[in-house]
Amino acid sequence: MHYVALPENNAPAVTRYRSQLQSVAMIAVFDIGGPLVLYQLLRSAGHSAVISLVLSGIFPALGVAIKFARSRSVDAIGVLVLAGIAVGSLVGLLSGSARLLLLEGSVPTAVFGLLCLGSLWSRRPLMYRFAIEFMGGEDSPRGREFESLWQYQEFRHVFRVITIVWGVGYLAEAGARVLIVELTSTGTAYAISKVMPYAVAGVLFAWTYGYGRWSKRQGERKMAAAEAEAAAQDAAPVAPGAQAEG
Repeated sequence: MHYVALPENNAPAVTRYRSQLQSVAMIAVFDIGGPLVLYQLLRSAGHSAVISLVLSGIFPALGVAIKFARSRSVDAIGVLVLAGIAVGSLVGLLSGSARLLLLEGSVPTAVFGLLCLGSLWSRRPLMYRFAIEFMGGEDSPRGREFESLWQYQEFRHVFRVITIVWGVGYLAEAGARVLIVELTSTGTAYAISKVMPYAVAGVLFAWTYGYGRWSKRQGERKMAAAEAEAAAQDAAPVAPGAQAEG
């Protein structure tokens, strides 16, 4: 039996692909599937909606713990998840209201949307800051190259539009979650609240990718047109009168 070894230059791509699969599996098990299954099991066993919701938060917390065990560090998202679980559990246990516990989950979503829109009046919009951090920060080679593009008005416009869309999108999600909690059963609202954030983020990421590619093509067309115009002016014949005056 013969084994075909992958080329060395494919190793980083394979590692990245495996990491992405692991991330998707973690989300499916610990953020969506696990909590929903545990909630239904607890409700079937006769526990109240509040207790079932609080205990179903064990799965997301366990997911954060597993990430910490692997990387020995807790990222900002992990901290927010743990804080949300703690605050939501406290609100639910003190109030005894499952709906209030579910409504609490829409608060961080609304806050993020407001932060996006509020950042439009700051030196750099929030989505630009996320983008440059994703590239390794301002001190990285890619970050410095990215930062140099901020001098162009079209580039600034693109990130302001992206930030507006994300801000409005998250505010719309927060409003939709409130309506769902008020108009549907606790179990239905809980199921939707587990899936909706990923659906909304997926739509926004897809739109951002498409809008970014479209904006890049527009910029390339404008640059090519400007270069063609400059070349045409350089190649234009000089009038005889102008040569005589020279």
